[in-house]
Amino acid sequence: MAGFLVMLREGVEAALIVAILLAFLVRSGQGRGVRWVWSGTVAAAAVSLVAGVVIFQTIGSLEGRPEQIAEGTVALVATGLLTWMIFWMGSRARSLKGHLEDEAGSAIASGGTFGLAAVAFIAVLREGLESALFMISVAVGIDAQGVQFLGGLLGLIGAVGIGYLVYRGGRQIDLRQFFRITGILIVIVAAGLIGKAIHEFQDAGFLPMIVEHVWTLRFLDPSTSVLGSFAKTLFGISHNPSMLTLAGYWAYLIPVLLAFLRMTGRRPVPAASV
Repeated sequence: MAGFLVMLREGVEAALIVAILLAFLVRSGQGRGVRWVWSGTVAAAAVSLVAGVVIFQTIGSLEGRPEQIAEGTVALVATGLLTWMIFWMGSRARSLKGHLEDEAGSAIASGGTFGLAAVAFIAVLREGLESALFMISVAVGIDAQGVQFLGGLLGLIGAVGIGYLVYRGGRQIDLRQFFRITGILIVIVAAGLIGKAIHEFQDAGFLPMIVEHVWTLRFLDPSTSVLGSFAKTLFGISHNPSMLTLAGYWAYLIPVLLAFLRMTGRRPVPAASV
């Protein structure tokens, strides 16, 4: 579910960017530029995939303390990008369509079809690299890596479907609610990554343990409970958290979630109109 959610959210953002560019080219009678947008999109996806595989294999080859440090660092970086991503989309959604169309128009006016590929490449590459890092952060160090990647693939397929529906008739899809609901879930996932980072740094000896287990809830033990496995992999909820892990989890979750709800609840996000 964590892989599915991350790839669905990131995939929809990338698909939305591509849909806006394609719709603009069709409306402006610049159909010849469509293949350049797709070229940039495919190139960005390939670079993101290669980068993700290299990073995953590098971290996976580590053992002991270096592995714990690497996993904790990746979790912290992923948390920062997740947080930046949801707030960036919330603040830029109203102007995203106009910004992309301006860039595409400038590329066409300059006569450089390569510029269209560059616009799509840069926009999609950002989403792709974020997706790769998020997938690594939720999959590395766990036994169910195959399930996480399957969830990510299903999320990507769902994102492509939503992107197509947006391109064909975006006004029928309430993307404002989609981004708000998935944003709330992403914040909870990010809080879990904070807890994971603290746990890894404690194991590496960088942070004190203080109280090793504040409580132990056997019904949430991921090794024996489906509910516990779901809570651990999706929301980062541990059945036996340390005091520092628990403090970091809530210290991130409460202010970030309140700020996100306040921002997304005060104005519409007409991102579906392409």
